[in-house]
Amino acid sequence: MTDDLTATLRELTERLERLGIAYMVVGSVAALVHGRGRSTQDFDLVVALDEPSLRALLESLPAERFYVSPEAARDALRRRTMFNVIDLTTGWKVDVVPLKPRPFSAREFARRRAVSLLGVELFVATVEDTIVAKLEWSRLGGGSARQREDVRELVRLHADRLDREYLEAAVRELGLDDEWQRAREEER
Repeated sequence: MTDDLTATLRELTERLERLGIAYMVVGSVAALVHGRGRSTQDFDLVVALDEPSLRALLESLPAERFYVSPEAARDALRRRTMFNVIDLTTGWKVDVVPLKPRPFSAREFARRRAVSLLGVELFVATVEDTIVAKLEWSRLGGGSARQREDVRELVRLHADRLDREYLEAAVRELGLDDEWQRAREEER
């Protein structure tokens, strides 16, 4: 992780906070917070967006610093898919994911935690929710071995502290039983 990541994280998360837009860091950078370090070329933010907050966010991003397609962002909000923001100064790509309107996503967002990463104060998904999200990305990616490897390492690192009841209920709710079983079998 570089100072460039720190600069992009700080700039975007502080901007979101100034605008009063709730967010959480997820994906590989969240896994890093929980002890699973690996290289990544982007980071992911789940953001509580509606039309007015999206408009405020887009208007706040200076074109000389950030590239974002307003059309792609509005389409992503409508379809609840991701859009990209690219920091032209550092080269980091940020996948911005509008918060999904489903019970699990609401619980996941409510459970986010404030942490300090690389000297930046920010909100991050819990380890259990990071595991569930990685299982979901594994399934969406056709059985991603890299995502399952992250899951195995997070489970190993937090074995004594995991809220397994919550974790397994979320796995069942999202139909991730096969991915969870596969990750656990590969652990042995």
